Amino acid sequence: MAPPLRIGIAGLGTVGAGVVRMLARRKDDIATRTGRKVEVVAVSARDRNRNRDCDLSGVRWFDDALALARDPDIDVFVELIGGSDGIAKAAVEAAIEAGHDVATANKALLAHHGVALARAAEAKGVGIAFEAAVAGGIPIVKTLREALLGNRVERVSGILNGTCNYILTRMKDEGLSFESCLDQAQQLGYAEADPTFDVDGFDTAHKLALLASLAFGVQPDPEAIHVEGIRSITLADLDAADELGYRIKLLGVAARSGEAVELRVHPTMVPKHWPIAQVSGVTNAVAVDGDAVALTLVGPGAGGDATASAVVGDLCDLATARPRAVFGWPAVNLRPAGKPAIQRHEGGYYIRLAAVDRPGTAAAIARHMAEQNISLESIMQHRRGRPHGGDRADSAEDPAPVVLITYATTEDAVRRAIAAIEIDGVIASPPQVIRIEKD
Repeated sequence: MAPPLRIGIAGLGTVGAGVVRMLARRKDDIATRTGRKVEVVAVSARDRNRNRDCDLSGVRWFDDALALARDPDIDVFVELIGGSDGIAKAAVEAAIEAGHDVATANKALLAHHGVALARAAEAKGVGIAFEAAVAGGIPIVKTLREALLGNRVERVSGILNGTCNYILTRMKDEGLSFESCLDQAQQLGYAEADPTFDVDGFDTAHKLALLASLAFGVQPDPEAIHVEGIRSITLADLDAADELGYRIKLLGVAARSGEAVELRVHPTMVPKHWPIAQVSGVTNAVAVDGDAVALTLVGPGAGGDATASAVVGDLCDLATARPRAVFGWPAVNLRPAGKPAIQRHEGGYYIRLAAVDRPGTAAAIARHMAEQNISLESIMQHRRGRPHGGDRADSAEDPAPVVLITYATTEDAVRRAIAAIEIDGVIASPPQVIRIEKD
């Protein structure tokens, strides 16, 4: 049997402690299947006295993660500190310089500094494994980097943030407001005290940047992604989507567009029969469309056990395989992803307008749509107040909610039409626009 793979873990929170427990619980099977033992020999964390419910006897303790990263008596440095800069970045750089492989769950670090870290790792002949950085326990990194090499991938899309999916699921199933669902998500630990990173789409964008690199060979770059969150989604939108045969999900989408790659994160209407539309709660899902196969992977997107499972899988790979190109393509070959060009996006649109109740309103809306060559697939108008029900009677002072569903058109055309409608003063509040994905 080969010599043991010696692991140093920086960060002993829920995930780090879970990795220690999992390696201990599975040590015999891991050794049998990889041909060598995988042993935690050193750790680093801020508090030595905290009870972590894992056996650290015989494990060397470092107060400084940088010192652990440089330790010559480890083979793999596991970074579970978090953050795109600071000690996490410095420690990973130090580990690479010391000739150690790295395993990390840090999507922000790789999204912002992945190209530089990949170049350094490949120059040193070491690997950076990051299955745990995207979609928790779903093995999407390995799938894109290895299993689908026979495919030309055309599109990768997914529910990549469990907090947003939980909120949208509760809103739809229980008729609760966004604010109420967010509060419950925070109480359950699904959302941070400051939920901005999750609900405004930035977490999804970091993960999408990594998936795009794996699928299309572009440099990970969150700035190249058009990002919208879910704060604007209302019960009226969820009800209308249901009536039209859709579910609303926050999707990250990376798709070929000629020689370019379109990258976007936003609320999306997806047909109810799509597998991804049926994914509820904190669960994640990733759909990959290749020229040979199409598949959807569903599983836990976060949590100690799911993330620890992904880290341990990476460690087993590092125990048996030579380091691969970090993003599946040599870092020197990764090309710039470009900047957002959402105006050129083509597809169907859901547009909800609070139409003023006066003569000429409908004609003005129709005229501005026609001026932009936008064809309407359907028009829905419900009684005033909240569509599909409410707890008060109609009032002539209320705007009339009108929902337009367009045939395929461009983002630019939709935005031009809406701007003209707003100038005309025939709507009482900013319109809601949600992109539609169709078969």
